[in-house]
Amino acid sequence: MVNFWGAIVFWILAWMVNIFIARQNESRLLNLLPPLLFGASVILIWEASILKFDVSPVILPPPSAIYYKFFSSLHILWEDFVQTAIKGALSGYLIGCVLAFMVSLIADKFKFLERGLLPLGNFLAAMPIIGIAPILVMWYGYGWHSKAAVVAVMVFFPILVNTVQGMKMSDRIHRDLMQTYNASYFQTLIKLRLLTAMPFIFNGLKICTTLALIGAIVAEFFGSPIRGMGFRISTEAPRFALDMVWAEITVAAIAGSLFYGGVVLLEKWITFWHPSQRGRV
Repeated sequence: MVNFWGAIVFWILAWMVNIFIARQNESRLLNLLPPLLFGASVILIWEASILKFDVSPVILPPPSAIYYKFFSSLHILWEDFVQTAIKGALSGYLIGCVLAFMVSLIADKFKFLERGLLPLGNFLAAMPIIGIAPILVMWYGYGWHSKAAVVAVMVFFPILVNTVQGMKMSDRIHRDLMQTYNASYFQTLIKLRLLTAMPFIFNGLKICTTLALIGAIVAEFFGSPIRGMGFRISTEAPRFALDMVWAEITVAAIAGSLFYGGVVLLEKWITFWHPSQRGRV
């Protein structure tokens, strides 16, 4: 049993350690300690508060119950992960990003298309997913294809706007230099403008990692086969099986973190030349 006041003391000590770490020179080990200490203190206070105040698991289960449910339901959670994160979120993410990138190149070439698409993109990006999802589910069925379609719509315009804006950020002097070398449009695009746009593109890609997973989960609320994170949450919550709901939330958080981390690693590999990746301001 976790003692409530012991958890509070641990939280205070972790806070003091984090203050000490913040004053030290940065290193990979020291950068890992603050989130680990903070996360451990939150879990301890959560567990101790549930026990001390006798909170019903119907309202909020303790982390120990979520931990037990997580490892006792790994086969179910894995099927839900594959259905939602891989088939729905990842496939829709790739389709939407590739299409947005191709359309941004066309819009950059034909300025009238850019002037027409970007305002329309801002309008469509403001549309709530709860309104789009049921329509696409009716169009594409209850399988993963409809979830991929929802995700593709959600990620399309953020990538489009970031790519178009990024290609405008190349310096005029550099574009003039390319013209001096008699570079063609495509040579200038590939060797200058796309390289300049890479930080903007990856900002859009990182933003869309969370949008993709959220979109796939929400879309499953409106129709899904008997698997998937959204399906499991929507069926277990009315039964007050909140330990299973929180286990699915944990899987979604892990999947989202891995997804985001993969894009960050890809960004470091591709944009190694950028000052932000070399540790310079």
